[in-house]
Amino acid sequence: MGGFRGDPGEEAGMAGCTCDTDVKFDGVSAAYKRVLWAVIAINGVMFLVEMAAGTLAGSQALKADALDFLGDTATYSISLFVIGMPLVWRARAALVKGLSLGAMGLWVLGSTAYHVVVLGVPQAEVMGAIGFLALAANLASVLLLLKYRDGDSNVRSVWLCSRNDAIGNLAVIIAASGVWATGTAWPDLVVAAMMASLFLWSSVKIVSQALGELAETSAGREIAAK
Repeated sequence: MGGFRGDPGEEAGMAGCTCDTDVKFDGVSAAYKRVLWAVIAINGVMFLVEMAAGTLAGSQALKADALDFLGDTATYSISLFVIGMPLVWRARAALVKGLSLGAMGLWVLGSTAYHVVVLGVPQAEVMGAIGFLALAANLASVLLLLKYRDGDSNVRSVWLCSRNDAIGNLAVIIAASGVWATGTAWPDLVVAAMMASLFLWSSVKIVSQALGELAETSAGREIAAK
């Protein structure tokens, strides 16, 4: 994973992990904070829109995606709060976010399994329309964050969550097409399960990097104490 490369005149704060050759962007940048505020607002609004639409349409995929928007709103707020703090605190925040993402993935899997037993056909038209709206919102977030996709676990977790959202929205649109074509709920349930798996995979990536950074800071303190 390469380091952050900013413009020469940009106020980009750089903080090394403890590696001599791999300096990671730590988020200390006025421009990055403005981007985070914008992405937080986008995700907060889309959570309300998608949860209402998911309930109206009876779609598990839409509800799973809405829950992802809510999780991102919370985790991006945490990311913003810990910017500028020592690496150990940023890594701890990323660890909390990673574990929360994993819990969300497990919840979606459990909820999907329940709906396999209690089948109801969701409204494909609502799913498709909201899916396109959510995709547009997430593509805007991805484009805003593209420049900052590499960095410490705190910065990296923001990028992974936004990327997952865009993938999830494409999946919801595909699910809506499947529901419309088959007249069954199975495409919706399959997509919800796939999204849950994506949440769990990203959780593992974020937790792994956060634990690595915590180990680095612990080793650094031990060396300094000797």
